Amino acid sequence: MSSAAEQEAVAEQHAAAGRDRPVAAPARPRSPGGRVPPGVPVRPGASTPLGARFRVGADGVAGTNFALWAGGAEAVELCLFDAAGGERRAPLTELTHGIWHGFVPGVRPGQRYGFRVHGRWDPWTGARWNPAKLLLDPYARAVDGDFGLPPEVYGHVRDWPQQQVADTVRDDRDSAPYVPKGVVVHDDDDWADDHRPKTPWADSVLYELHVRGFTRLHPGVPEELRGTYAGLAHPAAIAHLVELGVTAVELLPVHQFAHEDHLLRRGLRNYWGYNSIGYFAPHAGYAATGTAGQQVGEFKRMVRALHAAGIEVILDVVYNHTAEAGEFGPTLSLKGVDNRGYYRLQADARRYADYTGCGNTLHVVQPQVLRLITDSLRYWVTEMGVDGFRFDLAAALARSMHDVDMLSPFLAVIAQDPVLRRVKLIAEPWDVGSGGYQVGAFPPLWTEWNDRYRDAVRDFWRGALPDVREMGYRLSGSSDLYAWGGRRPWASVNFVTAHDGFTLRDLVSYERKHNEANGEGNRDGTDANRAWNCGAEGETDDAAVRALRRRQARNLLTTLLLSTGVPMLVAGDEMGRTQRGNNNAYCQDNEIGWLDWSLLEEPGPRALRELTARLIALRHRHPVLRRRAFFSGRAHSADGLRDLAWFTARGSEMTEEDWYAPAATLGMYLSGRDIPGRDEGGAPVVDDSFLAVLHAGADPVDFVLPGPPWAERYEVVVDTSREEQGGAPGVECAAGAAVRVPGRTVLLLRVAG
Repeated sequence: MSSAAEQEAVAEQHAAAGRDRPVAAPARPRSPGGRVPPGVPVRPGASTPLGARFRVGADGVAGTNFALWAGGAEAVELCLFDAAGGERRAPLTELTHGIWHGFVPGVRPGQRYGFRVHGRWDPWTGARWNPAKLLLDPYARAVDGDFGLPPEVYGHVRDWPQQQVADTVRDDRDSAPYVPKGVVVHDDDDWADDHRPKTPWADSVLYELHVRGFTRLHPGVPEELRGTYAGLAHPAAIAHLVELGVTAVELLPVHQFAHEDHLLRRGLRNYWGYNSIGYFAPHAGYAATGTAGQQVGEFKRMVRALHAAGIEVILDVVYNHTAEAGEFGPTLSLKGVDNRGYYRLQADARRYADYTGCGNTLHVVQPQVLRLITDSLRYWVTEMGVDGFRFDLAAALARSMHDVDMLSPFLAVIAQDPVLRRVKLIAEPWDVGSGGYQVGAFPPLWTEWNDRYRDAVRDFWRGALPDVREMGYRLSGSSDLYAWGGRRPWASVNFVTAHDGFTLRDLVSYERKHNEANGEGNRDGTDANRAWNCGAEGETDDAAVRALRRRQARNLLTTLLLSTGVPMLVAGDEMGRTQRGNNNAYCQDNEIGWLDWSLLEEPGPRALRELTARLIALRHRHPVLRRRAFFSGRAHSADGLRDLAWFTARGSEMTEEDWYAPAATLGMYLSGRDIPGRDEGGAPVVDDSFLAVLHAGADPVDFVLPGPPWAERYEVVVDTSREEQGGAPGVECAAGAAVRVPGRTVLLLRVAG
C-alpha cells in the first residue's frame, strides 16, 4: 500500500473514532515523574559547548551548562534525576541558532539527566517529537543504565493493531523509568603525563580486539576486572600485546550502544557494539569502577597504560547509523530531538534512507550532524587520548545527497581539521547502498581495509586463483589500487580475517557458516567465505587434517606479515581461536565470542603464537618489509638488480605469459639495496634482501634459487612446513640450486653475505 493510501486508511479509522489524524494512542496513566516539581533555577547560560559542562562562573557559583541542538523543536525541558529516580524538570528557554541552552546552579558531576523535546507529531512529514519520551543527550559523556526495549521507549504505539501504520500513532507513556540517563562529568585531566607512541603508518601492526572478549577468560587478570577497560589495562593483558610486537589495538566499538529488540526477544545481546547511541560516552558495560562517570576515568587510564607500553589505541566508530533503527524503531535520542535534522529521509519522509542495512543513516551533509561527528572525534583524541579511528561503512559518511562523493563535506572537514588530520584514519570503504563499494577511492589522508587483499590471499591458499596476477599486486602493496594522488603502500590495511567472518582457525576448518546459535535459522552472515576445510568440515580427530590446518594457518599469517602495507591481525588468531564455524558472532557474548586463553597450554597454539611474534619482530627489524614507497620494478644500478622481482619455480624471472598461466608457486625477491628514503641521520636506508617462495600446490616443488646479481647464497629464515621454527634459521642454500619446497609452504630466505 502506498503511503498516501495508508494515510487515507488510517485517517478513516481515526475519523470513525472522532479524530481526523493519527495523533496519539488512547490516554494511559502517566508515571509519577509526569508532574513537574518547582524550584529548578535556570540562568541563560551559553550555547557552546554542546552537552553538559560543569563549571564555576565568574560570580563563583558552581553549576552545569546544558546545550542541545534541536532546530525544529518548539520547546525543550531539562530533566534531572535523583538516586531514587525522582524527576525535576526545568525549561531551557534560551534559543541561539537552533541550540536550546541554560546554566543550572548547583548541578555537579554525577548528576543524571535527560531531555524532553516538544514539537509536532506528524510522521508523514518526518516530524516525530514526543515529550513523553526521555531522550539521551547526544553529547552525554557518560551514560548510567542499560537500554531495554519495552513498549514505553517507542515514540509510537508498538502494539497498535494495524502494524503497517503503527509508527504513525503517538505513544504518550513516559519512558523515563525505562531508559538510561546521561551523567554530568567533570573535566579534570590535562594528559600531561601521557606519551603517545605516534608510530608511523609504515611501521604499524594492528591488532583488532574486543574489550570485553579479550580479557573475559584471561587467567592473569583479576576476576573483577575481566571484560573491562581496567582488565585490558592490566599488565597481564598488555604483556601479551607487547610479546607479540603489535603497535596498535583497534578496539571494536566502545561508544555507548544499545541492544536490538530482535536479540533481546531471543535472550541474546549485541556483543560487537555496532549499534551506537552515545558518541561521547565510553560504553558503561565495560566499566569495572562504576557508571556514574567513573567509566570515563577508567577508559583514560586504559589508554595511558597502553601508551606506556608503546601501543596506540584506535577506535572502531559507527557514525553511519544509530540504535534508533527505522520508523518502527525506538525513540532514544536523535529521533526525538529532531528526526528530520539528524537522519536521511526518503521522498516519503515517513521512511528512512538506509545505506547501512540497520534501518537509518545519519544525514552527514547537515551542519549539525557533521558537527556532532567531528566534535565527537576531537573529544576522543584531545580528552580521551585515542590515536585514530576505523570508520564503519565509511562510504555512507562520504555520500553527499545520494551518491558517494570523495569531495563530500565529511571528507573535506576531516582533511582540514588541525586535530583529526594528524591521527590515524581507516575507512571501511563500502556501504550497502548503490555505488557503495569504494576500495581504493578514498583520498590520500586515509588508509583503507583492503578486502581485495583478503580475497586474493584466501583464494591463493585454497587453490582458487586462475593465475598469480592478483597475488603479485596484493603482496607488493596493491599499487593498482593506491598508487595515485600521493598515496603510499600503507594506504592498504592488509587482513586475512576480521571480526566479521571466520577466525583464522575456522577459515581452515569450515567451508560453510554454522550460525545456528544466533537464532536466525543460519540465514545471517555471508555465504562467500572463500574458505577450505582441509578435507573435513569442523572439528576432527584426523591427525593429517589437523596438521594441514595448522600449516595453512601458518601460511596465511606468514603471507600477511610479509606483505607490503599495514598488516592487521585479529585477537586470538595467533593462538588458534575458534568460533565453532560462526561467521557472524555479533550476538555471542559468551565462549563463542571470547578468547580462550587455555589454548596456550597446547603445543600447536603456542607454536603459532611464537611464529607470529617472530614474524612481527622480523618485520620491525627490516625496513624492506615495511616500505614507505611503492616498488618501481626498475634497475637502479648497472648490475641490473631491481627493487622487486618475480620468479617462477624454474628460477627465471616471470614473463607476461607466466603471469597469465595457471600456477601455484610464486617467488618474490625484495632488494634491501634500493629502499627509497633516508634515515633520521640523512643516510640512505640499506637492509638485507629476501626471497619469499609461496607454494600453494599440494605436492612438493623444486624451486631453483636465482643466482647473480640476485644472490650468491641464501639462508632459510622461515619454513612454514615446520611446526616449530627453531631449526630453520642458519640453513644455507647455494644460488642456482634447486630447493625442495614441501606442498603448501612459505619459504622465506635471506640473501646471505
